[in-house]
Amino acid sequence: MERGRIIIAVGAVIEDEEGNILLVKHVPQRGGFWQGKWICPGGKLNLGERIEDGIKREVREETHLDIELKKPIEPFERIEKTKDRVELHVIYIDYVAKLIGGKLIPDDDVGEALWVQKESISKMWDDLHEDTKKLLALSGMLNS
Repeated sequence: MERGRIIIAVGAVIEDEEGNILLVKHVPQRGGFWQGKWICPGGKLNLGERIEDGIKREVREETHLDIELKKPIEPFERIEKTKDRVELHVIYIDYVAKLIGGKLIPDDDVGEALWVQKESISKMWDDLHEDTKKLLALSGMLNS
C-alpha cells in the first residue's frame, strides 16, 4: 500500500449477456486490503491516463476481457486509520459495463474469477469485500 498518498482506484461492475456479474479474488501472495474477498475487477489509475481508459486497461490486465462502459457509478472513498496514521485512502471511480469480448483468464495477481447470477450474490454476501457490497448497491445492478 502507498502510505501518504491518495489512491484513485478505477474499475467496473461487469455484466455478461446472461446478466451475470463478474467477481475476482486476488492470489494470497499479493496480500493487501482486498485480500481474501471477492471484488469487482479494477486497480490504480495511472498518471496521465483517462478514467475510462484506466478502467478498460485494468479489466483487460486482470481478466483478459474487453468491456463497454455504460454508466458511471457514484464515486466513494475509504479511509483506514490506525491510531493517528492514515494507512489507506482510496477513492473509487467505477462504471457499470457490458462484456463485449475476450476469454476470461485470470491474470497472475487474480487467482480466481467467476460469473455470478445476480440472484445468487446474496448467497455469497459474506464473502464479498465491504467496498464491493457498497459498489454493487450503488451500481443498481442488484435491483435490475
